[in-house]
Amino acid sequence: MSPPDPGRSPRYGLYVGLLAVLLLVLLAINTAGTRHTAARGIEPGHRLAPFAVPLALGQLTGDADIALRPDQGALGRVPACAERGPQILNICQLYERGPVVLALFVNGGGCAEILGDLQALSSSFPGVRFAGVAIKGNRDGLRQLVRSRGLSFPVGIDSDGALAGLYKVASCPQVSFALPGGVVQSRALLSRPALPVLRARVSQLVAAARAHGWRGAGA
Repeated sequence: MSPPDPGRSPRYGLYVGLLAVLLLVLLAINTAGTRHTAARGIEPGHRLAPFAVPLALGQLTGDADIALRPDQGALGRVPACAERGPQILNICQLYERGPVVLALFVNGGGCAEILGDLQALSSSFPGVRFAGVAIKGNRDGLRQLVRSRGLSFPVGIDSDGALAGLYKVASCPQVSFALPGGVVQSRALLSRPALPVLRARVSQLVAAARAHGWRGAGA
């Protein structure tokens, strides 16, 4: 990941713009109460797609790195899993350390409230790596949100919306649950659940991780 080049053309040109518009329309419809049966996220048994994005509270700027190998052009110059640093949210780095609960959301409207829910549960599940990523949106507003909530887990920003396609996002929020090593444990939540429901899903994730040999902190 690198700072943006003022002379650089948009990563996907017209297609990024169309994707962003489509995503926002879909999320608006979902917020109004329409269910998207096609919105599934990454299927259980598959590994979370690698990505690295700038942390909302950091000074690093630039697009998401979603490359699987070096020099993949617009996807990234280095493999996403290798893109690490104190101002980077790297999903590979998180799932190397334990189970992961990842919330993808649009920074606007009510779906960002999922961050408060994750914060409410984080102290009860010390071995679980909670994280959030805002897809596009205003970074200043996102920083204010993170600070006002006193969030103890990393929140990144996907400035060009690359994760929308990578994670099959068509609802807000989308919450994924992955075992240590990154394999998805269960279907993603496609809307903000009641807190007891979210707690139960995290408990199931921890139980599954332990069944697979994880010996992390108690929940």
